Amino acid sequence: MTVASFLPWRREAHIGNLIDVLVKAERENPERLFAKDPTISLTYAEALAAVRGFRALYGDVVERRDIALSMANGVNFLVTYLGVLYSGGVPALLNAGLPPKTGETLIGELSPAAVFTDAPLSFCADAVTVDADRLRIWLAADNGAASACGSGDDTATYFYSGGTTGVPKRVRYTHRKVLAAGERMQWGWPVADGEVFLPIAPFSHIYGYLMGVCVALQCAGSSIMLERFRPGDALDAIEREGVTVLGGGPPAIYQALMSDPDLASRNLSTLRLCPGGGAPFPLHVHETWKELTGLTIFEGYGMTEMAPITVNTLEAGHRAGAAGKPAPDVEVSIVDLETGKREMPVGEAGEIRVRGPHLMGGYCNNPEETALVLRDGWLHTGDVGVVDGEGFLTITDRKKNVIIHKGFNVFPREVEEAILTHPDISGACVVGAPDARSGEAVVAFVAPRGDAPLDVDGLIAHCRDYLLAYRMPTRIECLEELPLTPAGKLDRIALSQRACQGAPEDSV
Repeated sequence: MTVASFLPWRREAHIGNLIDVLVKAERENPERLFAKDPTISLTYAEALAAVRGFRALYGDVVERRDIALSMANGVNFLVTYLGVLYSGGVPALLNAGLPPKTGETLIGELSPAAVFTDAPLSFCADAVTVDADRLRIWLAADNGAASACGSGDDTATYFYSGGTTGVPKRVRYTHRKVLAAGERMQWGWPVADGEVFLPIAPFSHIYGYLMGVCVALQCAGSSIMLERFRPGDALDAIEREGVTVLGGGPPAIYQALMSDPDLASRNLSTLRLCPGGGAPFPLHVHETWKELTGLTIFEGYGMTEMAPITVNTLEAGHRAGAAGKPAPDVEVSIVDLETGKREMPVGEAGEIRVRGPHLMGGYCNNPEETALVLRDGWLHTGDVGVVDGEGFLTITDRKKNVIIHKGFNVFPREVEEAILTHPDISGACVVGAPDARSGEAVVAFVAPRGDAPLDVDGLIAHCRDYLLAYRMPTRIECLEELPLTPAGKLDRIALSQRACQGAPEDSV
């Protein structure tokens, strides 16, 4: 495959939304595989028919209303998401692993007209459960209904981001911004017609959505989805299905694949594109993957509020360990940490601020948080980085205390608040510690209330009611009291240093 075979990354003028992309793909490739998972397989013709059937059954409920989706990756997610768009609704993409209390909060704030899920939800008893049988019902209900999907500056999709404070915030993307983001993903990771994708990152995550939904549709690609990610199963799928584009994601995905003892004997000859994102890649991950497979990881940088921002590419340049160069029409500026206004000289570190055509419009119903990150047309990322003389961006640190665990942002305050709701805890401080597999481990220091021994297992069970799995503490250490700074604040620096020294014998 040569560069000349890649599709042009800028969309055609008549494409106004993802439904237009789907209809075009179906018209040109009706019998091509759209997607398959362990429960069902659909061609493009069948997928569009199921989407129209969804509109026939739910159009009156969905049109011009907000709709919640709480679903793992699968054919049911793709058809439901596109069905909501086709019916003129606005999908809000919830993480399928939401704990009940968080689910209640997000559903309450959104107040959706309907909720679709792939498993019963304790916080929403009337959610519609979508499985293979229901998809077949939608397929049979196709009556040729026309699309009611919006376009341009109409709201297309809501994502959820912790932003810079950890408080869940709803991010609004218009159809114009979704398409602009998808275009730049295709620029960063060029694709040819009919690629075969193995999505791994959740579709509810901005990276998983753009790579697994947008880019796959743009090239009329076929998506192969696993029940859950296991290295051996992923390698089986690459061999069996002729996967050409690995869904990729954070370093932990590649590290897991490299840990498979059979990797060296696998036939990966069809695989050609290995994207990376969600967390900075250690240099040894780049080098080891290249050594074992002969393939290059093309690392990029982005966030829910705007993605992609920078990408390593064959055309613009690739440098292992860097986050790449800015995507087209994207500006990256390094500013001082104190005011966020003074631009730093080339080669000097500062806060990364960015702007571009796919920058979010703000957080829904949250002008205070919006004002913190959007200033003078720039998104202040909270990340610290440096741009060198060739234009490569390297991320060197986090301005805030955000922990990057398996490619996800974990906000210490959110974990601390969950811990502090336990009646036997008087204090808590959560920090990150370097971890070879997950990027950073979530380490919690706690001070028990009173002299009774702390039931750590009970504390862990308590936290599961409040936290997603990736936000759960990796390690808990009990201290008689937490160290404080002279100003009376938690001494996070001291605890971070302690966390980096490793787990003591009495930690969990």
